[in-house]
Amino acid sequence: MLLSGLLAAVVAVSAPAASGSSAPHLTTTRGGALLMTWMEPAGGKKHALKLATMKNGKWSAARTIAARDDFFVNWADFPSIVEDAKGTLFAHWLQKSAPGTYTYDVVVTSSRDGGATWTPARVLHTDGTKTEHGFASMVPLATSGVGVVWLDGREMSPGDHGHGGGPMTMRYAELDAALKVTKETRVDARVCECCTTGMAMTANGPVIAYRDRSESEVRDIGILRRANGTWTAPKLVHNDGWKIAGCPVNGPQLDARGKLVAAAWFTAANNDPRVYVAFSRDAGATFGPPVRVDSGKSIGRVEVLLANDGSALVMWVENDDIMLRRVPANGKPAAPVKVAATTAARGSGFPRAALLGNTVYVAWTDATAKRVKLTRVD
Repeated sequence: MLLSGLLAAVVAVSAPAASGSSAPHLTTTRGGALLMTWMEPAGGKKHALKLATMKNGKWSAARTIAARDDFFVNWADFPSIVEDAKGTLFAHWLQKSAPGTYTYDVVVTSSRDGGATWTPARVLHTDGTKTEHGFASMVPLATSGVGVVWLDGREMSPGDHGHGGGPMTMRYAELDAALKVTKETRVDARVCECCTTGMAMTANGPVIAYRDRSESEVRDIGILRRANGTWTAPKLVHNDGWKIAGCPVNGPQLDARGKLVAAAWFTAANNDPRVYVAFSRDAGATFGPPVRVDSGKSIGRVEVLLANDGSALVMWVENDDIMLRRVPANGKPAAPVKVAATTAARGSGFPRAALLGNTVYVAWTDATAKRVKLTRVD
């Protein structure tokens, strides 16, 4: 059994994605279903954002959330889906706003019928600048709707990618089922330009993990939380001291249950690439010492899930393999398990995972086969 302490058999699962598919994302619903979104070619210059639902081990037919010729299709910045407390689905994607390489917007839509129909999409942010917006994370709010955090380049020069012309900022907003945006605010004034964000909902409110960026180019993992309706000042999960002149495209991930939070991240400080996980028992206010989970040749691209027993299931890429390891909040980590073979190439993207009962589902882009694949760890 997974939660008894060991990770057991790895089993390939058929995926409903077509040839040429990429950028998968996984989540689960309150009703015990697995949802997967992904991008795939749709003829000509078009791509389609697809959705399929697995219930009792069987996939539904794939549905199209949107099909356009102006999607921003990227190996590191990818769409996502989440279900709120009332069963409304929220999806986001990236859409070009101007010809520049990094001029694109975060676009959101919602569905109240399980993904059969979707509301007219809207741009999440309200600045209207032709700059970079992306790397969004969504979490369900306590009663309904979602919180969304994203990297926002409105203070950068148009088309710039963090090498002058102002800093990349990080912003947060909330969405209801009708896509009304409220509480849009800047939560950090200077962050790494193209690292994934992570966000989780604790018993005390949302917590955000991201790669910060100091004036001296130290890019360690920052943590923000909302306490009593106010966002705290940024703090570091751990002082790694990774000083790097450019963005490593390697952000953290978070998961939470009640006040227990697990944060996983990659660092290469002192030319020693490694993956860490750290736990917080006070909803992200403080974190314990980090636990190293990799074997010495990691390239990062992390994912983390909290199991019912409070242990963290940490996933990362190492030696061209996707690895998974169970780390108790107190105790010795289990042996790592190879989930699948992949490559360090950018085309392989970021593997994503979701926990359904006692099964971890993992989706990734097979860069050799050029399609999304799926496996499970029972």
